[in-house]
Amino acid sequence: MKLAVSGASGKTGYRIAEEALADGHEIKLILRKNSEIPNSLEGINKVNLSLSNQEELDSALKGCDALIIATGARPSIDLTGPARVDALGVQKQVASCIRVGVKRLILVSSLCAGKFWHPLNLFGLILIWKRIGERSLENSGLHWTIIRPGGLLEREDNLSNENILYTGPNIQEDASIPRRLVARCCVEALTTPNSIQQIIEITSSTDIPEINMEKAIEGFKL
Repeated sequence: MKLAVSGASGKTGYRIAEEALADGHEIKLILRKNSEIPNSLEGINKVNLSLSNQEELDSALKGCDALIIATGARPSIDLTGPARVDALGVQKQVASCIRVGVKRLILVSSLCAGKFWHPLNLFGLILIWKRIGERSLENSGLHWTIIRPGGLLEREDNLSNENILYTGPNIQEDASIPRRLVARCCVEALTTPNSIQQIIEITSSTDIPEINMEKAIEGFKL
């Protein structure tokens, strides 16, 4: 699959690109102006652009089979960031996919997206804007999956002993998950047909029985 990853210089985005490469996908990195990528992604096709530039975005996505959106507002004193990145930025990427014919979208969002009374909303109402971004996928008519991870961890050790808890929307409220496992979930969704039109919440623990995404989603309907 020819896969674009936006936000590929971010802590989750670059891991998504690495996992997709390991899975045999052809990757295009979509990066902000002046963004840097880790050495592991050197030599990979990349495009530096502004999401507000429609022509540049359309050109970058043209010919791709799927887009994984890993863009996200960074902590800042600028409280407009979540609105610009998590809502408007996602909307612009969805609109571009519609224009150029990219049918498959996966969005990395957040646990508790849409919840108002939450400490994270002290950072520019970020969970509200993330939910607005999610809705642009839901209303797009495209084949979308929304991944809502819990608190994101940087660690890369002992992941083989850790399993993922998959649930439908608005079930999990806390707990955490390493970014590497979030990346693997995004790549797994590409080859999991029943993940289409699903919001999937994910956290992880060594106490959770091992299950793949397909089987977990089947259990959502029980």
